[in-house]
Amino acid sequence: MIGNGKTAMILKNQVEWALHCCAVIAVLPEGKRISTKALSEFHGVPKEYLSKALQAVSQAGLVEGTLGPKGGYRLARPAQEISFLDIVEAVEGQRNTFNCTEIRGNNPCLEDKSQPAKPCAIARVMWEADEAWRDKLRKVSLMDLQQTLLRDIPREELEKSAKWLLSQ
Repeated sequence: MIGNGKTAMILKNQVEWALHCCAVIAVLPEGKRISTKALSEFHGVPKEYLSKALQAVSQAGLVEGTLGPKGGYRLARPAQEISFLDIVEAVEGQRNTFNCTEIRGNNPCLEDKSQPAKPCAIARVMWEADEAWRDKLRKVSLMDLQQTLLRDIPREELEKSAKWLLSQ
């Protein structure tokens, strides 16, 4: 269950981690990078698993990573050009959240057991819901998130977090 009492769609932990890390990376000053180690410590998540999430968003062309003592991650594109959906799909892939296996064909009362002429009504509803979910994520960029965070998080907390992150 999620906070509002509704059942949640289950995504990999790495999706949450990648979204949070991209939010941090999006506000880095020009020319700065942040290491996986710093992001891992800041969010309290295992570095090895976080690395996989960051590699996925890097392979998708959303962030750029460099190795070495001055290495780390930065955005590969402007924050307004990176959507939540881009990040989710980088980690989870682009597959639908619902897979129809056509169990209706198992109905013992059917005389014709051949494949039905059109997708079942349940699959159509689920696919429409999946597309609505993706459409919502597609409409929210990292820039939109930055604006929300500036409204939601006290300035002192943002400044303290920025100072900590940039000192790593």
